[in-house]
Amino acid sequence: MTEVLHVDPEHPDPETIERAAAIIRSGGLVAFPTETVYGLGADATNEDAIRKVFEAKGRPADNPLIVHIDGRRMLSLVAREVSPAAERLIARFWPGPLTLVLQRAGTVSASVSAGLPTVAVRMPGNKIALEMIRRARTPVAAPSANTSGRPSPTRAEHVMSDLGGRIDLILDGGNTLIGVESTVLDMTCEQPVMLRPGWITREALAEVIGPIGEPASVEEQKRSPGTRYRHYSPRARMIVVEKSTPEFIRKLCSEALAGGPVGFIGHTPIRIDDDRFTSVVLGEDPKAYASQIYSALRELDEKRPALIVVEGICDAGEGAAVMDRLRRAASEILTTDGHR
Repeated sequence: MTEVLHVDPEHPDPETIERAAAIIRSGGLVAFPTETVYGLGADATNEDAIRKVFEAKGRPADNPLIVHIDGRRMLSLVAREVSPAAERLIARFWPGPLTLVLQRAGTVSASVSAGLPTVAVRMPGNKIALEMIRRARTPVAAPSANTSGRPSPTRAEHVMSDLGGRIDLILDGGNTLIGVESTVLDMTCEQPVMLRPGWITREALAEVIGPIGEPASVEEQKRSPGTRYRHYSPRARMIVVEKSTPEFIRKLCSEALAGGPVGFIGHTPIRIDDDRFTSVVLGEDPKAYASQIYSALRELDEKRPALIVVEGICDAGEGAAVMDRLRRAASEILTTDGHR
Protein backbone atom coordinates (compact mmCIF):
# COMPACT_ATOMS: atom_id res chain seq x y z
CA MET A 1 0.00 0.00 0.00
CA THR A 2 1.26 3.46 -0.92
CA GLU A 3 0.78 6.18 1.68
CA VAL A 4 0.16 9.79 0.65
CA LEU A 5 1.16 12.64 2.95
CA HIS A 6 0.33 16.27 2.16
CA VAL A 7 3.16 18.76 2.64
CA ASP A 8 3.09 22.55 2.61
CA PRO A 9 5.53 23.44 -0.20
CA GLU A 10 6.70 26.60 1.57
CA HIS A 11 6.83 25.24 5.13
CA PRO A 12 7.41 21.45 5.01
CA ASP A 13 6.46 19.71 8.24
CA PRO A 14 9.68 18.33 9.80
CA GLU A 15 8.05 15.12 11.07
CA THR A 16 6.59 14.31 7.67
CA ILE A 17 9.88 14.98 5.90
CA GLU A 18 11.77 12.89 8.46
CA ARG A 19 9.40 10.01 7.82
CA ALA A 20 10.19 10.19 4.11
CA ALA A 21 13.92 10.45 4.81
CA ALA A 22 13.79 7.39 7.03
CA ILE A 23 12.20 5.40 4.20
CA ILE A 24 15.01 6.50 1.86
CA ARG A 25 17.67 5.52 4.41
CA SER A 26 16.07 2.09 4.87
CA GLY A 27 16.13 1.33 1.13
CA GLY A 28 12.53 2.27 0.31
CA LEU A 29 11.00 4.42 -2.42
CA VAL A 30 9.50 7.89 -1.97
CA ALA A 31 7.88 10.06 -4.64
CA PHE A 32 8.41 13.76 -4.02
CA PRO A 33 7.90 17.06 -5.84
CA THR A 34 10.69 19.02 -7.47
CA GLU A 35 10.34 22.28 -9.37
CA THR A 36 10.25 20.31 -12.65
CA VAL A 37 8.19 17.11 -12.15
CA TYR A 38 7.66 14.58 -9.35
CA GLY A 39 10.63 12.30 -8.80
CA LEU A 40 10.81 8.71 -7.52
CA GLY A 41 13.57 8.77 -4.94
CA ALA A 42 15.89 6.09 -3.58
CA ASP A 43 19.28 6.06 -1.86
CA ALA A 44 21.77 6.52 -4.71
CA THR A 45 24.40 4.47 -2.83
CA ASN A 46 22.12 1.45 -2.25
CA GLU A 47 22.15 -0.98 -5.16
CA ASP A 48 19.07 -2.88 -3.93
CA ALA A 49 17.08 0.34 -3.61
CA ILE A 50 18.07 1.43 -7.12
CA ARG A 51 16.89 -1.89 -8.53
CA LYS A 52 13.50 -1.24 -6.89
CA VAL A 53 13.25 2.05 -8.81
CA PHE A 54 13.76 0.33 -12.16
CA GLU A 55 11.29 -2.41 -11.22
CA ALA A 56 8.58 -0.01 -10.00
CA LYS A 57 8.77 2.08 -13.17
CA GLY A 58 9.37 -0.76 -15.61
CA ARG A 59 12.39 1.27 -16.72
CA PRO A 60 15.05 -0.27 -18.98
CA ALA A 61 18.27 -0.89 -17.04
CA ASP A 62 20.37 0.97 -19.65
CA ASN A 63 18.55 4.27 -18.99
CA PRO A 64 20.53 6.19 -16.31
CA LEU A 65 19.01 8.10 -13.40
CA ILE A 66 19.59 11.64 -12.15
CA VAL A 67 21.08 11.94 -8.67
CA HIS A 68 19.67 14.75 -6.52
CA ILE A 69 21.77 16.43 -3.85
CA ASP A 70 21.18 19.12 -1.23
CA GLY A 71 24.31 21.20 -1.84
CA ARG A 72 27.90 21.48 -2.91
CA ARG A 73 29.25 19.34 -0.04
CA MET A 74 27.15 16.33 -1.07
CA LEU A 75 28.40 16.68 -4.65
CA SER A 76 31.79 15.32 -3.55
CA LEU A 77 30.07 12.02 -2.66
CA VAL A 78 28.59 11.75 -6.14
CA ALA A 79 31.11 13.15 -8.62
CA ARG A 80 34.79 13.83 -9.10
CA GLU A 81 36.78 16.17 -11.33
CA VAL A 82 34.38 19.10 -11.18
CA SER A 83 35.77 21.59 -13.70
CA PRO A 84 35.94 25.37 -13.22
CA ALA A 85 33.23 25.73 -15.86
CA ALA A 86 30.98 23.33 -13.94
CA GLU A 87 31.65 25.29 -10.78
CA ARG A 88 30.49 28.50 -12.50
CA LEU A 89 27.29 26.82 -13.61
CA ILE A 90 26.67 25.47 -10.11
CA ALA A 91 27.14 28.94 -8.64
CA ARG A 92 24.72 30.45 -11.16
CA PHE A 93 21.99 27.84 -11.58
CA TRP A 94 21.84 25.64 -8.46
CA PRO A 95 19.43 25.04 -6.90
CA GLY A 96 17.45 24.78 -10.11
CA PRO A 97 16.53 22.74 -13.20
CA LEU A 98 20.06 22.09 -14.46
CA THR A 99 21.57 18.59 -14.49
CA LEU A 100 25.33 18.25 -15.02
CA VAL A 101 26.93 15.06 -16.31
CA LEU A 102 30.22 14.56 -14.43
CA GLN A 103 32.65 11.73 -13.68
CA ARG A 104 30.98 9.34 -11.25
CA ALA A 105 32.40 8.81 -7.77
CA GLY A 106 32.69 5.25 -6.46
CA THR A 107 30.08 5.69 -3.73
CA VAL A 108 27.24 5.90 -6.27
CA SER A 109 25.58 2.67 -7.34
CA ALA A 110 26.75 1.62 -10.80
CA SER A 111 23.12 0.97 -11.76
CA VAL A 112 22.33 4.66 -11.29
CA SER A 113 24.58 5.41 -14.27
CA ALA A 114 23.59 2.31 -16.25
CA GLY A 115 27.20 1.14 -15.91
CA LEU A 116 28.67 4.33 -17.39
CA PRO A 117 31.64 6.10 -15.74
CA THR A 118 29.60 9.30 -15.63
CA VAL A 119 26.77 10.48 -13.38
CA ALA A 120 23.97 12.99 -13.98
CA VAL A 121 23.47 15.20 -10.92
CA ARG A 122 21.49 18.25 -9.89
CA MET A 123 20.37 20.24 -6.86
CA PRO A 124 16.58 20.71 -7.06
CA GLY A 125 14.99 24.07 -6.40
CA ASN A 126 12.16 22.77 -4.21
CA LYS A 127 12.05 23.07 -0.42
CA ILE A 128 10.41 19.67 0.11
CA ALA A 129 12.97 17.91 -2.03
CA LEU A 130 15.95 19.67 -0.48
CA GLU A 131 14.82 19.07 3.08
CA MET A 132 14.13 15.38 2.41
CA ILE A 133 17.60 14.90 0.90
CA ARG A 134 19.20 16.78 3.78
CA ARG A 135 17.45 14.65 6.38
CA ALA A 136 18.14 11.42 4.46
CA ARG A 137 21.86 12.30 4.61
CA THR A 138 22.49 10.58 1.29
CA PRO A 139 22.28 11.49 -2.40
CA VAL A 140 18.89 10.55 -3.82
CA ALA A 141 18.56 9.02 -7.27
CA ALA A 142 15.22 10.06 -8.74
CA PRO A 143 13.82 9.62 -12.23
CA SER A 144 10.32 10.93 -12.89
CA ALA A 145 7.73 9.16 -10.72
CA ASN A 146 5.70 7.56 -13.50
CA THR A 147 5.48 4.30 -15.39
CA SER A 148 8.31 4.31 -17.92
CA GLY A 149 7.28 6.00 -21.16
CA ARG A 150 4.19 7.73 -19.76
CA PRO A 151 3.79 11.52 -19.43
CA SER A 152 5.78 12.74 -16.44
CA PRO A 153 3.80 13.50 -13.27
CA THR A 154 3.21 17.10 -12.25
CA ARG A 155 0.74 16.26 -9.45
CA ALA A 156 0.67 13.61 -6.74
CA GLU A 157 -2.47 12.10 -8.32
CA HIS A 158 -0.46 11.32 -11.44
CA VAL A 159 2.07 9.41 -9.34
CA MET A 160 -0.64 7.41 -7.58
CA SER A 161 -2.28 6.57 -10.91
CA ASP A 162 0.95 5.06 -12.25
CA LEU A 163 2.79 3.76 -9.18
CA GLY A 164 0.17 3.28 -6.47
CA GLY A 165 0.91 0.02 -4.62
CA ARG A 166 4.47 -0.17 -5.97
CA ILE A 167 6.16 2.45 -3.79
CA ASP A 168 6.15 3.29 -0.08
CA LEU A 169 5.20 6.95 0.11
CA ILE A 170 4.14 9.97 -1.94
CA LEU A 171 4.82 13.45 -0.61
CA ASP A 172 2.03 15.59 -2.04
CA GLY A 173 3.36 19.12 -2.43
CA GLY A 174 0.81 20.26 -5.00
CA ASN A 175 1.45 21.09 -8.64
CA THR A 176 5.05 21.38 -9.79
CA LEU A 177 6.19 24.82 -10.91
CA ILE A 178 7.88 24.25 -14.28
CA GLY A 179 6.33 21.04 -15.61
CA VAL A 180 9.12 19.71 -17.86
CA GLU A 181 12.34 17.96 -16.90
CA SER A 182 15.70 19.62 -16.31
CA THR A 183 18.28 20.66 -18.87
CA VAL A 184 21.09 18.07 -19.10
CA LEU A 185 24.59 19.31 -19.89
CA ASP A 186 27.59 17.00 -20.33
CA MET A 187 30.62 18.57 -18.63
CA THR A 188 32.98 15.63 -19.30
CA CYS A 189 33.75 16.80 -22.87
CA GLU A 190 36.29 19.37 -23.94
CA GLN A 191 33.38 21.57 -24.98
CA PRO A 192 30.22 21.18 -22.85
CA VAL A 193 27.43 19.40 -24.75
CA MET A 194 23.68 19.78 -24.30
CA LEU A 195 22.20 16.28 -24.11
CA ARG A 196 18.63 17.32 -23.29
CA PRO A 197 17.04 20.79 -23.53
CA GLY A 198 15.22 22.07 -20.49
CA TRP A 199 14.03 25.23 -18.80
CA ILE A 200 17.54 26.64 -18.56
CA THR A 201 18.25 27.51 -22.16
CA ARG A 202 21.34 27.08 -24.29
CA GLU A 203 21.64 30.88 -24.45
CA ALA A 204 21.60 31.23 -20.65
CA LEU A 205 24.28 28.57 -20.27
CA ALA A 206 26.46 30.10 -22.96
CA GLU A 207 26.43 33.43 -21.15
CA VAL A 208 28.22 31.72 -18.25
CA ILE A 209 30.62 29.27 -19.93
CA GLY A 210 30.68 30.06 -23.64
CA PRO A 211 29.49 27.99 -26.64
CA ILE A 212 27.52 24.77 -26.03
CA GLY A 213 28.02 21.82 -28.37
CA GLU A 214 25.77 19.08 -29.73
CA PRO A 215 26.22 15.31 -29.11
CA ALA A 216 28.79 13.91 -31.51
CA SER A 217 27.58 10.31 -31.21
CA VAL A 218 24.78 8.07 -29.96
CA GLU A 219 27.09 6.87 -27.18
CA GLU A 220 27.55 10.42 -25.95
CA GLN A 221 23.78 11.00 -25.97
CA LYS A 222 23.30 7.93 -23.78
CA ARG A 223 24.89 9.73 -20.82
CA SER A 224 21.61 11.56 -20.32
CA PRO A 225 18.42 10.08 -18.89
CA GLY A 226 15.37 10.29 -21.10
CA THR A 227 17.07 10.13 -24.52
CA ARG A 228 17.14 6.44 -25.51
CA TYR A 229 13.46 5.50 -25.74
CA ARG A 230 10.10 6.97 -26.61
CA HIS A 231 9.07 9.05 -23.59
CA TYR A 232 6.25 11.18 -22.19
CA SER A 233 3.61 9.40 -24.31
CA PRO A 234 -0.12 8.96 -23.71
CA ARG A 235 -1.64 5.56 -24.40
CA ALA A 236 -3.58 7.00 -27.33
CA ARG A 237 -1.96 7.62 -30.70
CA MET A 238 -0.61 11.16 -30.71
CA ILE A 239 0.06 13.52 -33.60
CA VAL A 240 2.08 16.70 -33.06
CA VAL A 241 1.34 19.47 -35.56
CA GLU A 242 4.10 22.04 -36.10
CA LYS A 243 4.09 25.30 -38.08
CA SER A 244 0.47 24.90 -39.06
CA THR A 245 -2.82 26.80 -39.30
CA PRO A 246 -6.09 26.50 -37.38
CA GLU A 247 -7.81 25.38 -40.59
CA PHE A 248 -5.33 22.53 -41.06
CA ILE A 249 -5.74 21.37 -37.46
CA ARG A 250 -9.55 21.59 -37.58
CA LYS A 251 -9.61 19.53 -40.80
CA LEU A 252 -7.24 16.94 -39.31
CA CYS A 253 -9.34 16.54 -36.16
CA SER A 254 -12.64 16.45 -38.09
CA GLU A 255 -11.44 13.72 -40.43
CA ALA A 256 -9.95 11.72 -37.54
CA LEU A 257 -13.37 11.57 -35.83
CA ALA A 258 -14.34 8.91 -38.38
CA GLY A 259 -12.06 6.58 -36.44
CA GLY A 260 -13.36 7.42 -32.96
CA PRO A 261 -13.10 10.12 -30.26
CA VAL A 262 -10.44 12.78 -30.75
CA GLY A 263 -8.71 15.02 -28.23
CA PHE A 264 -6.94 18.29 -29.02
CA ILE A 265 -4.33 20.21 -26.98
CA GLY A 266 -3.04 23.56 -28.15
CA HIS A 267 -2.97 27.32 -27.85
CA THR A 268 -5.43 27.91 -30.73
CA PRO A 269 -9.14 27.41 -29.89
CA ILE A 270 -10.52 24.70 -32.19
CA ARG A 271 -14.31 24.24 -32.25
CA ILE A 272 -15.93 21.14 -33.73
CA ASP A 273 -19.62 20.39 -33.15
CA ASP A 274 -19.24 16.76 -32.13
CA ASP A 275 -19.56 15.26 -28.64
CA ARG A 276 -16.63 12.96 -29.39
CA PHE A 277 -14.26 15.92 -29.71
CA THR A 278 -12.54 17.26 -26.57
CA SER A 279 -10.38 20.38 -26.59
CA VAL A 280 -7.88 21.60 -23.99
CA VAL A 281 -6.59 25.11 -24.69
CA LEU A 282 -3.28 26.10 -23.08
CA GLY A 283 -1.48 29.40 -23.08
CA GLU A 284 0.91 29.99 -25.99
CA ASP A 285 3.56 31.27 -23.57
CA PRO A 286 6.13 28.48 -23.04
CA LYS A 287 5.82 28.70 -19.25
CA ALA A 288 2.06 28.12 -19.33
CA TYR A 289 2.36 25.40 -21.97
CA ALA A 290 5.09 23.53 -20.11
CA SER A 291 3.32 23.60 -16.76
CA GLN A 292 0.12 22.10 -18.18
CA ILE A 293 1.06 19.83 -21.10
CA TYR A 294 1.67 16.57 -19.19
CA SER A 295 -1.48 17.03 -17.12
CA ALA A 296 -3.50 17.74 -20.28
CA LEU A 297 -2.17 14.60 -21.97
CA ARG A 298 -3.17 12.51 -18.97
CA GLU A 299 -6.60 14.18 -18.77
CA LEU A 300 -7.38 13.39 -22.40
CA ASP A 301 -5.93 9.89 -22.19
CA GLU A 302 -8.44 9.03 -19.46
CA LYS A 303 -11.23 9.62 -22.00
CA ARG A 304 -9.70 6.83 -24.16
CA PRO A 305 -9.62 8.72 -27.46
CA ALA A 306 -8.55 7.11 -30.69
CA LEU A 307 -6.25 10.07 -31.34
CA ILE A 308 -4.78 13.07 -29.55
CA VAL A 309 -3.68 16.02 -31.70
CA VAL A 310 -1.20 18.44 -30.10
CA GLU A 311 -0.38 21.87 -31.50
CA GLY A 312 3.28 22.75 -31.22
CA ILE A 313 4.75 26.05 -30.07
CA CYS A 314 7.83 28.01 -31.13
CA ASP A 315 10.89 25.95 -30.21
CA ALA A 316 13.12 28.94 -29.42
CA GLY A 317 14.31 29.54 -25.85
CA GLU A 318 12.23 27.73 -23.23
CA GLY A 319 9.97 26.40 -25.99
CA ALA A 320 12.79 24.06 -27.07
CA ALA A 321 12.23 21.94 -23.95
CA VAL A 322 8.49 21.66 -24.61
CA MET A 323 8.97 20.70 -28.25
CA ASP A 324 11.69 18.17 -27.39
CA ARG A 325 9.23 16.35 -25.11
CA LEU A 326 6.36 16.51 -27.60
CA ARG A 327 8.51 15.15 -30.44
CA ARG A 328 9.69 12.27 -28.25
CA ALA A 329 6.09 11.48 -27.28
CA ALA A 330 4.61 11.68 -30.78
CA SER A 331 3.46 8.78 -32.89
CA GLU A 332 3.65 11.13 -35.88
CA ILE A 333 4.70 14.72 -36.59
CA LEU A 334 2.93 16.84 -39.23
CA THR A 335 3.16 20.30 -40.73
CA THR A 336 0.66 22.09 -42.97
CA ASP A 337 2.66 20.78 -45.94
CA GLY A 338 2.52 17.18 -44.77
CA HIS A 339 4.67 14.65 -42.93
CA ARG A 340 8.06 15.41 -41.40
